Amino acid sequence: MNTGHDHHHDHAPANFSRAFAIGIGLNTVFVVIEAFYGWKINSLALLADAGHNLSDVAGLVLAWGGALAGRLRPNARHTYGWKRGGIMAALANALLLLVAIGALAWEAVGRLMSPDPLAGAEGVTIMAVAGVGIVVNTVTALLFMRGGERDLNIRGAFLHMAADALVSVGVVVAGALTLWMGWAWLDPVVSLVIAAVILFGTWTLFRQSLHLLFDGVPDSVDLMAVRQSLLDLPGVTQVHDLHVWAMGTSQIAMTAHLVTPKGHPDDAFYRAATDLLHERFEITHVTLQAVREPFMPLCGDVRPL
Repeated sequence: MNTGHDHHHDHAPANFSRAFAIGIGLNTVFVVIEAFYGWKINSLALLADAGHNLSDVAGLVLAWGGALAGRLRPNARHTYGWKRGGIMAALANALLLLVAIGALAWEAVGRLMSPDPLAGAEGVTIMAVAGVGIVVNTVTALLFMRGGERDLNIRGAFLHMAADALVSVGVVVAGALTLWMGWAWLDPVVSLVIAAVILFGTWTLFRQSLHLLFDGVPDSVDLMAVRQSLLDLPGVTQVHDLHVWAMGTSQIAMTAHLVTPKGHPDDAFYRAATDLLHERFEITHVTLQAVREPFMPLCGDVRPL
């Protein structure tokens, strides 16, 4: 007997479209301001941060597109809809940022080997522009603070904006020290620190999105615990073909074969099992098949890693 239950929960905030639109607008304006002043005073720190913020604008656009795709209704051709769009957007966002990090680090190393003495005279401008960045990035991060607990897109947007705010704080500090001490080498050093901060957050996003794209078990799910929970159900003696994967950035699916020698369970059993899996592991789509004895070949039976 097969049973499928789907707990539909949209973990993105109800006004996510508005949040994306505001975030994209604010960051686009700031990128123009930061790039202009970075070019005007030849500050690599400002130009680097502008390039990063530009990639974040592209990332927000990708995330927005992925979120919209994930809300498209399933049809006969795409029975799960387009929920994978969010995962693909997160992966594209991470790849975009990794490319930006490489270009930034390369330029910073070159500038560190031959510092520009003129950049040290513009500490006030650097501090002012980066100060605006703190405000813009903090406001944008707050737009995505809620709703990212289980959605990779929303969480990625929040983490990027929060990291950007911290990076802008670092640029302000570097500007102050450059103005005070005249350290021309500090500008490329701050750029390298920015690259390291971005790399740290981006690598996590890249790893998670690639993992989910290849049907990996979401980090929030302990597969051995899921198996044990199924074995603890009344009448269940074996669990075969247990699979858990992400349907999108906020919904988890699971299938399993349950061996119940004493007979097929009733609807109350399936409802209790589905509710248990949803409450304990936040699995939103559950499909269980109960048989008196296993009759299908095992398909990648679960073993501890």
